[in-house]
Amino acid sequence: MPPMESSGNIDLRIGQGVDVHAFSGARGTLHLACLEWPDEELLEGHSDADVVAHAVCDSLLMAAGVGDLGSVFGVDDPRYRNAAGSTLLEDTLDLVNQGGWQIRNVSVQLVGNRPRIGARRAEAEAAISRALAGASISVGATTTDHLGFLGRGEGLAALATALLGRL
Repeated sequence: MPPMESSGNIDLRIGQGVDVHAFSGARGTLHLACLEWPDEELLEGHSDADVVAHAVCDSLLMAAGVGDLGSVFGVDDPRYRNAAGSTLLEDTLDLVNQGGWQIRNVSVQLVGNRPRIGARRAEAEAAISRALAGASISVGATTTDHLGFLGRGEGLAALATALLGRL
């Protein structure tokens, strides 16, 4: 990461992103945090429904001021039908960089009961970082203590915060 400007003028932006998908009832290979989770309940969505990757994209797009997940990768765009979360992250990185921004770091938290990501946290961070050209990524997870649709195991959500700096 390049050093901050020495003139004292630091141009930083923060963006927040949220994504939520319901479980479909079908089993197969779940795509979550740019990883494959075999024999899990699948999430419904236009693309691969990777809530972690989607929340990260949303936070980056918002920080860069270029729209949000729906306006950039809308369900009306056939190019993103069944697209991998890593593809959306790569395309998001291009938009962020084209706007003159560089990712300083991203923090994302998965909310839901399953799958448990603790044992694969480092792998998830590495996979998301690879899609974002080596950016610093932190991944965490929590539950809602059985409250609401997430607590009942009806779906997953993710919340992300991104910090960008000028190139």
